[in-house]
Amino acid sequence: MYDILIIGAGVSGCAVARELGRYNLRTAVIEKCEDVCCGTTKANSAIAHAGFDAKAGTLKAKLNVRGSEMMEQLSKDLDFPYRRIGSLVLCLSEEDRGKLEDLYENGIKNGVRELKILTGDEVRKLEPNISDECVGALYAPTSAIICPFELNIALAENAYENHVEFFFDTEVMDIRKNGEYFEVSANDTVFRSKIVINAAGVYADKIHNMVSGEKINITPRRGDYLLLDKTSGDTVSHTIFSLPGAKGKGVLTSPTVHGNLIIGPTAFDVEDREGTNTTLEGIEDIKQKAGKNIKDLPLKTVITSFAGLRAHEDGGEFIIGEANDCKGFIDVAGIESPGLSSAPAIGEMVAGIVRDILNPEENKDFKAMRKGIVKPGMLSFEERQELIKARPEYGNIICRCEMVSEGEIIDAIRRPLGAKSLDGVKRRTRAGMGRCQAGFCSPRTMEIISRELEKDMLDITKSGGDSKLLVGKSK
Repeated sequence: MYDILIIGAGVSGCAVARELGRYNLRTAVIEKCEDVCCGTTKANSAIAHAGFDAKAGTLKAKLNVRGSEMMEQLSKDLDFPYRRIGSLVLCLSEEDRGKLEDLYENGIKNGVRELKILTGDEVRKLEPNISDECVGALYAPTSAIICPFELNIALAENAYENHVEFFFDTEVMDIRKNGEYFEVSANDTVFRSKIVINAAGVYADKIHNMVSGEKINITPRRGDYLLLDKTSGDTVSHTIFSLPGAKGKGVLTSPTVHGNLIIGPTAFDVEDREGTNTTLEGIEDIKQKAGKNIKDLPLKTVITSFAGLRAHEDGGEFIIGEANDCKGFIDVAGIESPGLSSAPAIGEMVAGIVRDILNPEENKDFKAMRKGIVKPGMLSFEERQELIKARPEYGNIICRCEMVSEGEIIDAIRRPLGAKSLDGVKRRTRAGMGRCQAGFCSPRTMEIISRELEKDMLDITKSGGDSKLLVGKSK
């Protein structure tokens, strides 16, 4: 029996869980995958948007601006990467200048600070590699870049430290209201809870429609990306957008917090809710659109392509609140861009809804701070030597591309809600995210996982489930 049951351990669900840790409530998160950050959160643009794009007066606009304002302090409290680098929305023709001015006015209505329209020459002073066709740009200094994996994991770990329970490999099959409580059937377990929070990403409509007669529909919208090597990370120093279209802000080009360059996303509506395969059509679309904004894109340095799915609800708006015909069931649905930017504010808003329903006592022992994995490369030479002297495994480099040590991988596995798979280690440490894309370090990482979790090597997976990497007979 729980007070709160959260369905989904992506960034929205974990942001809610972290905020609910502030109260004396019995809260649990259930997730159908083997880890946090396995859905939309694991594959997106990694941008904390300033908030000028969402239509004024919408929930998207309100939560984007509030989330953006909260993100920097949250990064300090929870120890994840955040860099405020600013963004530029390019205007490539005089005929489109009116759209740029409309975007500026919309941003002002949304309360975005420091917005400014620049001339083409001013833009090129900031970004020498911008297209010669650029006649102006909307400059938003408050736009930032973050690491979505580390944000999601930090929120989850902090929630766990504040006594929120997590259940993985647990898929919801049915929800029923039984008097004052919900009965949630997941795998072979029935969870009972006073309140259910639906943060199930592209499956949020399926969960909602189990209990409500007011149906919603979510279409998975696939976004393809290209990730370039760190040698190309300084091609631009701001996040570069095109003017928004019907399906969003279009293809961007941006540095990442880890020094790479990211280009994307596309926007293709698909039927498959697990359809994260990239396509030649998508890759060519990225190259063509990004090439209009940036001169001589260094596409020969692409190290990987990937795709993510956005949860596009038919109304194009976040759906956050108690279902009209099912009291105690709270939706956090339709969370597409700017969902990552809005996550801290979504957590705050939903915790407020719960507080109004249950009137819980505050958790006086709430831990607001969390420290991430120790990264020797970020220490001074003297500090690194002392660390390696105390724990020699921090001097044993496993991933040469990203210079990730055995000590960091061990920490990733032993932490609260620790890694259980290669992707779990990768998202916590970046082992396998470099130029060789895990070609060198995978066997060593698997050996460490096997040793730390006392699992047979044949049972180690890439990302849980049936994604095993080895076949044969164990010793």
